[in-house]
Amino acid sequence: MSSTSDVLLPPRTATRLGDLDRVKGFAIILVVFGHLIARDTPPGAHWYDPLRITVYLFHMPLFMYLSGYVTFLSGAARRPLTDWPRLARRRATRLLLPFVLFGLAILIGKLVIIRFAPVDNVPPDIWSGLRALVWDTRHSPATSVWYIFVLFAFCLATPPLLALDRSRAVLITAATLLYLLPLPPVLYLDRIGTYFLFFVAGGLAADAGARWHAIIDRVWPYALAALGAVALPVALGWIPFDWSEGNDVFPYKWALLIGGLLSMPAIHGLMRHGIAAQSPTLAMLGRYVFIIYLLNTVFIGLTKAVLLSFVSWDGAHFPAVAAALMAAGLGGPLLIKRWVLPHLPALDRATD
Repeated sequence: MSSTSDVLLPPRTATRLGDLDRVKGFAIILVVFGHLIARDTPPGAHWYDPLRITVYLFHMPLFMYLSGYVTFLSGAARRPLTDWPRLARRRATRLLLPFVLFGLAILIGKLVIIRFAPVDNVPPDIWSGLRALVWDTRHSPATSVWYIFVLFAFCLATPPLLALDRSRAVLITAATLLYLLPLPPVLYLDRIGTYFLFFVAGGLAADAGARWHAIIDRVWPYALAALGAVALPVALGWIPFDWSEGNDVFPYKWALLIGGLLSMPAIHGLMRHGIAAQSPTLAMLGRYVFIIYLLNTVFIGLTKAVLLSFVSWDGAHFPAVAAALMAAGLGGPLLIKRWVLPHLPALDRATD
């Protein structure tokens, strides 16, 4: 990724860039894995749900940590208020425009493809789909793009909150209160409230700089073990964790808070040490995380529609189908970025 805006790509040292690229690459693999099934798990594939629940315990908090980290690292979080209108225009181009374009494309594509093949999460008509995309957002037909809208809101809200108090106390207080409030699924307010705290935590980590790196280098094995200890009872169902409803279920909120905060030193540290620290594959996926995020569900849906014309949706076939869907969700967007978008300069720039 060469310029996915200074929100998603830090302009600093190669070491930091490598760390964050590998964490982003790992996180996007988890995102694609979580998108393999949009609705009911196929009969006989009950092993998938515990793994998906474990992924949802921390993968989007980790993404928001990365986004906050890079936003603060780039200096975008501390733009003066006089520069705020220009910042808003730039963020609208980089984030809101892809949200609208890809949201509409997914909505229209689903309404067309449903005539020929099974498709998940299809609205009854285009007007219902448009309303759900931007208003009744729990039922959005393009739920995979919510992150972009929420990140846009965070990027606009952070500079004014920091301008009120450079010590960051106002920012931290606002993020904490939003996390505790039961916000409605309107204009993604529930997700804004849930994830702003992790975005801010990433910003605090970036501000700490070398001190944060020293901490995670020292504690990451213990944080990883603690994350596993939290994930196990959630995956086994001992702690209620309804990731599909989320915002108003407090066992979920506490589990997400603990799992999300632990994942920051655990996964960031893991990507700085051992085999993961040398992985060119993770680094490559991290560089192209934005296009994968935008298009992974499109390729998963298309591949699923084709495969289910030949095989049954059951536990016996699911491992092979899941592997094919993972390959499509990760590889398809890369092919589009490499071979198609260079011929469409506006879209190519929007997905950098």
